[in-house]
Amino acid sequence: MTEMIDFAPQARLVAAVAEGVTDEQLSGPTPCPEYEVRHLLGHLIGLTGAFRDAGRKDLGPALDQDPAGSSPDIGPGWRGELPKLLDELVETWRDPAAWEGMTRAGGIDLPGAVAGAVAMDELVVHGWDLARATGQEYAPDEASLGVAKELLTPEEDATSGNSLFGPVVPVPDDAPLLDRVIGLSGRDPGWTPGA
Repeated sequence: MTEMIDFAPQARLVAAVAEGVTDEQLSGPTPCPEYEVRHLLGHLIGLTGAFRDAGRKDLGPALDQDPAGSSPDIGPGWRGELPKLLDELVETWRDPAAWEGMTRAGGIDLPGAVAGAVAMDELVVHGWDLARATGQEYAPDEASLGVAKELLTPEEDATSGNSLFGPVVPVPDDAPLLDRVIGLSGRDPGWTPGA
């Protein structure tokens, strides 16, 4: 089994960034060209619930949905819903059973340990998307960044130059770890809403 990851620091950070989003920012652009801020928040809600269920091995229909095939949005209770789901995600992945055996997410069967790493990567990258889109500070802990970097780093024999999220954006080797992770995710670390 892969070493368990503590989701609490990253979940707290994402919750704090979400809390800082104003109603006026909900229709603003994000580093994900197809998403406004409201859609990014909807995606975070969906993925947090899905990876909570994946950790619980609660393999219902939500885990069969391809996240790329939908345009998520938020409901009126999103400000309470996201922190609650983040807390549940943290608790789920504190159980060693979440990391063992097989589970399912996004319509794909995968080992529990891989699902945990993907969940952390999603929180790191989409947390950055949200912070950058809304002009907030964002400083994930080193352990969370390390998990995302390991997951996103292409295999030695990979020739496509693509990551899970798209073509890798070149970033200097001596750039901060967060910038390198964001580049590996196919995003420009220098992105701003006005760019």
